[in-house]
Amino acid sequence: MKIIKFGGKSLANHQGINTTLDIIENEYKSNHEIAIVVSARGDATDQLQNLIFLAQNGHSYSHELEEFKNTQNVDSTVSFNHLYHQLEILLNSIQILGECTAKTKDLVLSYGELIAATYLESRLKSKGINAIAVDAGDLLVTDRDFGQASVDLALSEEKIKAFFNQLEKSLLPIITGYIAKNKSGERTTLGRNGSNYTASLFANFLDAEVLENYTHVDGIYTVNPEEISEAVKIDQLSYSDASELAQFGATILHGKTIEPLKEKKIPLKILNTFGESNQTGTFVTEHPENQWVRALATLKNRALIHFEGKGLLGKIGVDARIFKSFKTSRISVGMISQGSSERGIALVIDESNAEKAVKALNIEFKEEIEKDQIKPARAEKGLSVLAIIGVQMNQFYKPYRSLSRNHITPILFNNTTTGNTICLLLKNQDLHKAIQVIHGELFNQPKKIHLAVIGHGLVGNTFINQVLNQRQKILEDKNIDIRVFAIANSQKVLLKPNITDTHWKEIKNKLPVDKNIQQSIINFAENNALENLILIDNTASQDIAKSYPVYTQHGFDIVSSNKIANTLPYQEYLNFRKLLKNHNKRYYYETNVGAGLPLIDTIKLLHLSGEKITRIKGVFSGSLSYLFNTFSIDNRPFSEILLEAKEKGYTEPDPREDLSGQDVARKLLILAREIGIPCELEDVEVQNLIPRELIEISQAYFIKRIQEMNTVYEPIKKSLNKNEVIRYIGDLQWDIQNQKEKLEVKLITTPASTPLGQIRGADSIFEIYTESYGEQPLVIQGAGAGSKVTARGVFGDVLRLSDNID
Repeated sequence: MKIIKFGGKSLANHQGINTTLDIIENEYKSNHEIAIVVSARGDATDQLQNLIFLAQNGHSYSHELEEFKNTQNVDSTVSFNHLYHQLEILLNSIQILGECTAKTKDLVLSYGELIAATYLESRLKSKGINAIAVDAGDLLVTDRDFGQASVDLALSEEKIKAFFNQLEKSLLPIITGYIAKNKSGERTTLGRNGSNYTASLFANFLDAEVLENYTHVDGIYTVNPEEISEAVKIDQLSYSDASELAQFGATILHGKTIEPLKEKKIPLKILNTFGESNQTGTFVTEHPENQWVRALATLKNRALIHFEGKGLLGKIGVDARIFKSFKTSRISVGMISQGSSERGIALVIDESNAEKAVKALNIEFKEEIEKDQIKPARAEKGLSVLAIIGVQMNQFYKPYRSLSRNHITPILFNNTTTGNTICLLLKNQDLHKAIQVIHGELFNQPKKIHLAVIGHGLVGNTFINQVLNQRQKILEDKNIDIRVFAIANSQKVLLKPNITDTHWKEIKNKLPVDKNIQQSIINFAENNALENLILIDNTASQDIAKSYPVYTQHGFDIVSSNKIANTLPYQEYLNFRKLLKNHNKRYYYETNVGAGLPLIDTIKLLHLSGEKITRIKGVFSGSLSYLFNTFSIDNRPFSEILLEAKEKGYTEPDPREDLSGQDVARKLLILAREIGIPCELEDVEVQNLIPRELIEISQAYFIKRIQEMNTVYEPIKKSLNKNEVIRYIGDLQWDIQNQKEKLEVKLITTPASTPLGQIRGADSIFEIYTESYGEQPLVIQGAGAGSKVTARGVFGDVLRLSDNID
């Protein structure tokens, strides 16, 4: 004997129905002894629930009833008019009374399965198969617990065996799932996914060799594949793990399905109605080949009942009174948490019972509440339980760290008595992201990193293209999936969970102006449950730099080529670092000084390792490096070389931004703060390279008068000794003993043979002096300007940050 069960989606449409009929026909013609169990077709149960709601609230339901009929009549030649007539009488009675008892509700909901079995009987008969629709209510006997009735196993087994013993061998029974009757003949139902339980009971009572459960998915997955695309199918599963999954809401299993099968060691196959003929599905058995199974399941629509007060402290019998009141109100508790002080208790229940639970507790403890010994109970709604099955506490440290860094804090954390399942109570808005994060950690799936990129000028545009070009290689080499989800400038933002189109700029330009780009980015990340968020700032905007705290508070790490955040007033600088620490977030800014050179990280490591840095001297600006390197050796006017540097993109559009020395001053300030010097930008002595009369004029007028610069710099060049060159440097000197600093930005002359004198092109160079190195500095030299090297440095920060995310 084989029991074959078909879910509602298998019977929902033309394709599913025909496939179901083919499966049954093949089994029947193979001379297998089979019995079929069916659920209601498609969304019939939900439609019936809605009809009840409309009727009891006095609304018209005629349109919805016609929709229900039309859905059930698809591809049908049989008449269900007698069933529709009965249903209409019930709905009319509900509307007149303005209420629907649990007993009446079960009666209405039963029509979904009754129609499905009658329909399948008709279709099979048209194919020459002698089928008969069987109302399980004539065989399964339950108690009077309407909505979630318990089966009288002994009496039901006796009736089912008697029925099958007298059933003609040629008849193929089509049995209704989900529905039953009590001893008084009143209709009852078996609860959520009760059709699976019906099938397993028939399998047990008839000593079936196997139960095959046809659904709309390929088997049981590590997580619901409709929610997480990376879900992995589980090939084999033990009865105990399957039971745990069922208890925690796996949609294709009923909580009681497994026990009847386990008792008789009957295997269960979960198969896809729409799958290939050679599909393997999921095989549930006593001894699976792989004993190590991990999976996630959820129970949604939960509420947390808070009950606390000094009157609970040390009192015997409080728990008994709580559960007595819940039993009277027919409320089941899923999780419990009680503090060691016994001053409070929290209970997780179905959200639909929240008000009932609060009322029951407040009535039971009315006297203590009136005496102010206990606070009135209150319900916290909008919660879900996430169960992580097959994981012990000592294996959960990495997933828990990942939850923390993604700003997900469980309200309750519980370990089952088996020690093999961890339960988290979460806010609904955190559930999807929590599933993504934990599933990725448990199954070693690519770590998803989501980037919001602000600024797409030379550096920003180059960075975005580097990411899009390299992401596949990074995925293959490092198992890191870097995704750009936002590209913005000061006016517009392109938002998409994974931007891969290289024509993103054209798409973005067609978008309307966004007046609050910051909020749009944050909302999009939250609404799409994006994890591992990094803000990339490739602007020079003070407004963006000052928004870092807001992004940090919303779960973003920061990577920035923008120097402003590191040069804000010192107290703001410290406050932001405190905020980063409190939120367990990171801020990477290697490109703030030296573009793509590994300078800041080197200085950090030296300082943290206890190395006492006494001086940092060097050419900080790639733009001014090119200018003075060329001017020192070329027989050309200063103004000509300055215009050349501007044309090559080495300087800003207005070269005075570079010549003012403020950019070098900011870089010097950043390095000073890295080694613990509490200084401000005003503490840096800056030699401005712009003649006073050219400072305040317009950019266009400055370019017209640029030759006046020659009168300043030609004499300096002529005064050079043989083999001397001109350099514009930053010089940080730190007297550790007296805690005094000297920060200078100035023009110097130096022999061409020195490290400073030997650099060429737009290179930067940094000499780092420490007490250990003495007079022999650590020298870092390389390209100090250019969009490609800066973008590559930003990309390097992203990769280092991604590596450190766990």
